[in-house]
Amino acid sequence: MEATYTRSIPQDKFLTLSVNLLSRAFLEASRTDAKNLYRQLNEGARVALTRIEMEDKSQVRFDVRLDNSEFQGRLNYGSFRASLTTLIANLVEVLKEKKKVKVFHAEHDRNVMIFGVTAPTIEDGRTNVMVLGADASDGQPAVMLQLMYLNPDQFIPRDNTATR
Repeated sequence: MEATYTRSIPQDKFLTLSVNLLSRAFLEASRTDAKNLYRQLNEGARVALTRIEMEDKSQVRFDVRLDNSEFQGRLNYGSFRASLTTLIANLVEVLKEKKKVKVFHAEHDRNVMIFGVTAPTIEDGRTNVMVLGADASDGQPAVMLQLMYLNPDQFIPRDNTATR
């Protein structure tokens, strides 16, 4: 059933919707509300953001979750907000320029994906990279937006001129 929802929303509209939901929840909300939401996410909770009515009048719930397992250093609200602000800005730029975003799908389920727009930030001399993922495969009319930190080492150019 979920695949119907993900296939019915074009990528640019899905990303626009995601950016708007995340911006409203974290950047436009009061600092207290945004910080409380961050605390829930940082504790591993899946937090409901809103319900959206689709064109076919069905309801889809949008939730958010944070995967900070690859964060380098100590994650706090300020670091999270800096990463999210950068991610939203980078997504907005891609959407304005109508660029095609590379999407990486999970091997086991094409409804689990990571969008190829990165948000690198530096906190206390350590680089962190946040990306947006989405999971629409829970078997219910819900989409989980996943804010996740990736291992920054995979983004460091390797020297291909190794001694032979």
